[in-house]
Amino acid sequence: MNKALSGAQVLVTRPDHQAENLCSLIEQQGGVAVRFPTLQIVGLDKLASATNPLTKLSNVQWLIFTSVNAVNFALKAIGGKIAQLKTTQIAAIGKATARELESAGLQVSMTPKEGYDSEALLAMPQMQQVNGQGIVVVRGQGGREELANVLRGRGAYVDYWEVYKRVIPDVDSSGVIDLLEQDKLDAVIVTSFEALQNLVAMLGATHQQRLANVPLVVISERIRWLAAEMGFTRIAVAESPSDPAILDTVCALINECSRKRGIEWQN
Repeated sequence: MNKALSGAQVLVTRPDHQAENLCSLIEQQGGVAVRFPTLQIVGLDKLASATNPLTKLSNVQWLIFTSVNAVNFALKAIGGKIAQLKTTQIAAIGKATARELESAGLQVSMTPKEGYDSEALLAMPQMQQVNGQGIVVVRGQGGREELANVLRGRGAYVDYWEVYKRVIPDVDSSGVIDLLEQDKLDAVIVTSFEALQNLVAMLGATHQQRLANVPLVVISERIRWLAAEMGFTRIAVAESPSDPAILDTVCALINECSRKRGIEWQN
């Protein structure tokens, strides 16, 4: 029985601790998962940033968790003592974030049914009339400003609780460069624009054009647009950030590219 990714080499750029399931799915379909993390997630020192920001706002209506990492590192910062987080409503961006909160014993009051980004949360009815409300956004250092800017524009008082940072990992890129130079990479998966930027930086400017010709799978239209601006030409957007959805998109994109190559060879 032929498998969808028979022999295909797929570059997975997720942090090590978040890549295993996706890599396993790729391998189950006969592909080769090339693990090359372009982000490392590091908790911030308590002295630097993890003092509880809830004390800064006298009127906090919402805690917004932006990612699974935000949940995990926030819980670490408070030593797992979740009682103080139960005094306000909790919102989650993405179903995986909501599940992580619920598994920790926290009730999620709001998560977008469709969409997995700030824009999806901002479109929710509960986020329209926030004038005078206090909102804490739990996130990584240096994240997007769109969420806070829009909420402030609607009259909310927004504070950040930054509980982790993203750094470029110290990994050997020679193996990936070899695959690129031999045209043996069949697809690249990136789940954030920062991961894509780091990938380009880690492989070096001399390899950017060759990298840009490799089929690319992303998880949002925003990343697709930014990747196109960087010169990537074959980009597919997964229906959701879930591993099965990403796998389906990888399979479809590789098969489409293979079919087009076959037509070109016939001509």
